Amino acid sequence: MRVSTFVIAGGGLAGARAAESLRAEGFGGRLILVDGEEHVPYLRPPLSKAYLAGSVDRASVDVHPPGWYVDQDIEVLRGHPATDLALDTHRLAIAGGPTLHYDKLLLATGAFPRRFTGPGAGLAGVHHLRTVTESERLRADLEGGGRRVVVVGAGWIGLEVAATARGYGNAVTVLGRGRVPLGSAVGDQVGAVFAGLHRDNGVDLRMGTVVVELTGSAGRVAGVLLAGGEEVPADVVLVGIGALPDDGLARAAGLHVDDGIVVDAAFRTIDPDVYAVGDVASVFHPVLGHHLRVEHWANAEYAAAAAGRSMLDQAVSYDAIPYFFTDQFDLAMEYSGYRQRARKAVVVFRGDRAGRAFVAFWLADGRVVAGMNVNVGDVNETVQAIIRSGLRFDPHLLGNESIALEGILTNAADQGT
Repeated sequence: MRVSTFVIAGGGLAGARAAESLRAEGFGGRLILVDGEEHVPYLRPPLSKAYLAGSVDRASVDVHPPGWYVDQDIEVLRGHPATDLALDTHRLAIAGGPTLHYDKLLLATGAFPRRFTGPGAGLAGVHHLRTVTESERLRADLEGGGRRVVVVGAGWIGLEVAATARGYGNAVTVLGRGRVPLGSAVGDQVGAVFAGLHRDNGVDLRMGTVVVELTGSAGRVAGVLLAGGEEVPADVVLVGIGALPDDGLARAAGLHVDDGIVVDAAFRTIDPDVYAVGDVASVFHPVLGHHLRVEHWANAEYAAAAAGRSMLDQAVSYDAIPYFFTDQFDLAMEYSGYRQRARKAVVVFRGDRAGRAFVAFWLADGRVVAGMNVNVGDVNETVQAIIRSGLRFDPHLLGNESIALEGILTNAADQGT
């Protein structure tokens, strides 16, 4: 009897968790993980935080130690990215390696950072951050302090790196385009909280800026030129202007691609034997009624396990609430919710916004569509339950700290609102 072969293209967290799920659910066939990097799969969140800061060691960021893959009989092809996919023959070509035949294929190729394409992009001291190697190179430029660090981009990666760079004793300037940092992610009111956090910790935060050139001297970056002519001095530059799905393999093969590989709620592409998950996948969300691509850690962690079950023909309809977290200076934050629905929602604060210890709720038509807890622990599960309930909530009650969130949820359920 022929043994089935499942191939996972992509060696990040999503690929590792899918492989783990397949074995845990009883798949006994040949299982191959195609990893374009030389490392076994690792976690990316620490690369801009604890690992970049040097507070955790290299082994701590691995999803599993190398021996785990041997124990699970998972073949890991390291340093050999997939280069070509032939859907009709079920073949996946590998750079510098064999052409693999698959019975089922999972695409977990992730995303890659948007690059600065203006003059000076290739100067020494200019960094992008996606891989563990890039994190180590950036750390080498930050540790010891005393550098002028400019971060281009005021999103999550940019602000996390800014906080870490300040921790090393560097002078840090953040250049953002919008009115406040993170405005497109959490809105102006909450974005202002992060603006205050960084300014209070000595970051020179400049919003409403446009970068036109990275200037250099003797092949190394020396400054960042802004529209209008101002040049911001820089010894180190981190470009953090977002990411793009790594969907070229799928696009060339003829799969449906639209801001990522388009899949249904069970991670199935238009080809019945090909699935996609993680940063690269645009997944139909049954609650929202449209496709959604999520780049955060939790999506790779939990969606990949569901994708593994789907590959084994188990019934799957993935409807998790998007979740992410950040740690910057003394601020710890968790966010759950539907960002698209939150854009025009009313924000209700519960707690001390000025002291950066609060919970925020985004209400649309009285229903909570997103929630964030800042320096308030052990409430995320309740926040998610409130969102998932679909009930209408009185904003005054949500903001009343004298009433427990659990009680507010129970009362709303009893009222059937």
